[in-house]
Amino acid sequence: MPVNLSIKGVSDDMAEELRARAARHHRSLQGELMVILEESVRGPKKLNTKQLLAKIRASGLRTPAESAKVIREERDGRSRR
Repeated sequence: MPVNLSIKGVSDDMAEELRARAARHHRSLQGELMVILEESVRGPKKLNTKQLLAKIRASGLRTPAESAKVIREERDGRSRR
């Protein structure tokens, strides 16, 4: 049976960073928090080749320039933390 968790005392800055991270990953805040918890407990999910290709196609990226833009934004976002 699923358990509901609550985190108290989250600063406004931290909450905003979490919301921004969720938006970058096209997830709700709840979805982003679930991914963070799962990765911290189980480690990152490893994809097989077919899953990776499906994920790339689902991203909607069509050109190398689009890919470079996404990578640049992610890198720049990490450097601001």
